[in-house]
Amino acid sequence: QVQLVESGGGLVQAGGSLRLSCAASGSIFEINRMAWYRQAPGKQRELVAAVTSSGSTNYADSVKGRFTISRDNAKNTVYLQMNSLKPEDTAVYYCNLDIATMRMYHTNYWGKGTLVTVSS
Repeated sequence: QVQLVESGGGLVQAGGSLRLSCAASGSIFEINRMAWYRQAPGKQRELVAAVTSSGSTNYADSVKGRFTISRDNAKNTVYLQMNSLKPEDTAVYYCNLDIATMRMYHTNYWGKGTLVTVSS
């Protein structure tokens, strides 16, 4: 059993910044990939950023240079620093963690989502 708690969403004006956090707790043996997805009204959920256990990152083209994903393994937490926010970034943001609860057993866990609204 793993629980994810997201925080950091809110309302911000264009050009502003927000920092999202997603902390995992429970029976965790190892966390492999950590990622953030988002879903805007009328749109499909899309990958925003991801970071592997080795530290490799990848970003959606739309957020490159503005967003930074990072992880704190000691705290089982992934962060998404969002700078220079645009109205197009408005969406519900979901964290997704690939977690092994014991060796050889793993699955993806989703956060419940946190709303980010960027006003113009």
